[in-house]
Amino acid sequence: MGKPEKKRYIVSMMILCSLFFIFGFVSWVNAILIPYFKIACELTHTQAYLVAFAFYIAYFLMAIPASRLLNKFGFKKGMLIGLCMMSLGTLIFVPAAYTRIYGIFLFGLFCIGTGLAILQTAANPYVTMIGPIESAAKRISIVGLCNKFAGIISPLIFAAVILQASDGEMFRQLKAGLIMGAEKEIVLDALVRRVMLPYAFLSVLLLIFGILIRYSPLPEINAKEQNSSTDASHNDRSSIFQYPYLILGIFAIFFHVGAQVISIDTIISYAGTMGIELTAAKVFPSYTMSCTLIGYIIGISLIPRVLKQKRALQIATTMGLILSFCIIYVSGNVTILSHNTDISIWFLVLMGMPNALIYAGIWPLAIRNLGKYTNLGSSLLVMALCGNAFLPVIYGSLVDSYGARLSYWVLVPCFLYLIFYAFKGHKIEHWSKIVANE
Repeated sequence: MGKPEKKRYIVSMMILCSLFFIFGFVSWVNAILIPYFKIACELTHTQAYLVAFAFYIAYFLMAIPASRLLNKFGFKKGMLIGLCMMSLGTLIFVPAAYTRIYGIFLFGLFCIGTGLAILQTAANPYVTMIGPIESAAKRISIVGLCNKFAGIISPLIFAAVILQASDGEMFRQLKAGLIMGAEKEIVLDALVRRVMLPYAFLSVLLLIFGILIRYSPLPEINAKEQNSSTDASHNDRSSIFQYPYLILGIFAIFFHVGAQVISIDTIISYAGTMGIELTAAKVFPSYTMSCTLIGYIIGISLIPRVLKQKRALQIATTMGLILSFCIIYVSGNVTILSHNTDISIWFLVLMGMPNALIYAGIWPLAIRNLGKYTNLGSSLLVMALCGNAFLPVIYGSLVDSYGARLSYWVLVPCFLYLIFYAFKGHKIEHWSKIVANE
């Protein structure tokens, strides 16, 4: 790689890292929004997890239109449109908070998710294609590092802005029914309106960043040209459904992201079942994201120099299954970082480490050698992020019926499928046979 090419590569990676930081900042703040709206809008567990559903169902509905939009306008204009849509979604929080209508919040979250779907459809192929495919997992880990760093700080920053030291007592009084009638309405209205200023500010920032991206030196990419000659054996395929490793990879992404968002977005509510108030439990998503950050650092350090990305995927999925059983079956009070809790919540925190390596392992295996179908394949993989929409709602409905701890059984089938894909599914080149060689 010559000097000009290296400079373009570094600049492109810096821009992509900034984008993934935004993805993380906007996405992982949901970990605070879910319990916050549950209190402010008086919701059940199932209703509260509609935050995740409204946000991530946009990936399912908008990924294919996003692909067409990118084909028509190009990747950079498409990113501008995506960031403008996110700006609109965050702005919608202002009237939603003023009226305390949960449905308007959900519509705003859907708009934010739509913008993210466009950005993810554009950004993921960039990360895969701006360098050698052999190091794609490493580049995904680098941008993922930015994403998860944003995930660590966004719940803390957001909680610091909207929560006050005295809120713990107010939450206890609300739960005990000591605040009622008109006084309760005034308290809840004031509570929910705290989101207005930070989301209005975020709306302006997203719009400015979109304009900067549009006129940045980030190069346009041509996915067809970069992938059309990768493997001649794939040129005769007439449908994207003739790539089994992609189709199976779509389900792998679905189960992975669903399991990941459960481990992050449910941990505050799970801490609440142990008597920990929101004002104290607000740090637990950041603990999980810190473990994810450690996982990304391990991935960057070891892949592919010491550990092949396929082997890392196999180790991570197996570790995820083991931790799932530990959450369900291992109990006992421990004091860690000044929190006296059941040990199961720390297994949930540790889930961040294997989750860091799974996405980076699946994506390049699923999107390889798609040629002219690369954009569509990327869109389908982005659609699979709707696992974030469905699995938390399933978890929430189980909590309402069976309790928080037993509801983590939903993680077990997710990791069983991920183990299948890591060891066998990614090798299936044709539906009729499994390729024996790696």
